[in-house]
Amino acid sequence: MQISLQGQIAIVTGGSSGLGREICLAYARAGATVVVNFHHDADAADDVVKLISQVGGNAMAVQADVGQESDVARLFGQTIERFGAVDILVANSGMQKDARFAEMSIEDWDAVIKTNLTGQFLCARSAVKAFRLQGDRGVSRSIGKILCMSSVHQTIPWAGHVNYAASKGGVALLMSSLAQEVAAERIRVNAIAPGAIRTPINEAVTQGDGAEKLLELIPYGRIGEPEDVANAALFLVSDLADYIVGTTLFVDGGMTLYPGFEDNG
Repeated sequence: MQISLQGQIAIVTGGSSGLGREICLAYARAGATVVVNFHHDADAADDVVKLISQVGGNAMAVQADVGQESDVARLFGQTIERFGAVDILVANSGMQKDARFAEMSIEDWDAVIKTNLTGQFLCARSAVKAFRLQGDRGVSRSIGKILCMSSVHQTIPWAGHVNYAASKGGVALLMSSLAQEVAAERIRVNAIAPGAIRTPINEAVTQGDGAEKLLELIPYGRIGEPEDVANAALFLVSDLADYIVGTTLFVDGGMTLYPGFEDNG
């Protein structure tokens, strides 16, 4: 069954690389017009736009820091000015600044919380306002969809990454609380929680000896690919998932099954 997002406009934050890039491409292949948000790397965002254009899709790149309220307002403003509406938000932007707890600086704590949690709040708030203003555009069974990018570390503690784990734990309840609040308006809010995915930022732990050690944590026996997450992201914003509301879909090969306990029952 082919999923169609024809006639819909999607904003994907952090869309210039990694998971965001694959989601942008998947949405474009399904017929959506895609806004590729980026923070620093304009060339990478332009490359995504070019790839979409080459297959007959429609896209533009917009620079914005999702942790800045004025930037988020500009991101949505430029999208609506150019394309007339917003139907889908994928709040994907994220970052890590790792340190052991006692050595973690307040600057690194604030930076991760600002991007990973406050950024999702700001983008989701703008999306809800846009959905309400434009109403039912007749392009989907819902009037708008929000997809939050979480992590298996909303559930699995992660020593040495307390700021990241705390941000993703916050995303889980941000998502579900928002879903509860706006579901009656036919706004669907869900989340994806990826496990170990082979992206450029994870090369050190997804290749060579690092990969062998990582596989011990994945019952399914392989490291995930960006397409695994993009496929889930495509399904969750489609009408095939119209009755899925306030759910976190774990795309992790079973990592959250705690395989270390497999033979210790």
